[in-house]
Amino acid sequence: MEQLTVPGTLDSLSKISKYVLSAASAAGLDKKASYRLRLAVDEIATNVISYGYEDAKIQGNLDLQAKIDDSSLTILMEDNAAAFDPTTKFMLEEESINLPMEQRAIGGLGVYLAIQGVDRFMYERIGDRNRNIFVVNRH
Repeated sequence: MEQLTVPGTLDSLSKISKYVLSAASAAGLDKKASYRLRLAVDEIATNVISYGYEDAKIQGNLDLQAKIDDSSLTILMEDNAAAFDPTTKFMLEEESINLPMEQRAIGGLGVYLAIQGVDRFMYERIGDRNRNIFVVNRH
């Protein structure tokens, strides 16, 4: 599929969602897998836009590329915000998930739920760019 490049603004989330669902359809994913992938990409994209761009008062794009092979659909999402590895946040959220409700912070499980929703998630920092990689197996 062609790459999608959108401005790093919340207005771009609907275009990102359509792109991911189109890739999921092309890969033949079922509704549940498609939904979980869209949710995962949306969560990480929202964090990049909200914290990496808006809170940092910088502008940038999000670049998405879908790759389909015999066994999986991979979505690569890159941005040029400050380095942020969601797997670090995932580990913190995973630790807090088993705490009693009164000991947990409000919110804060989005990254955990996003990463749990795909078959594999990887993060890389390449030069001045973050690369989030979402992989869903094709059945």
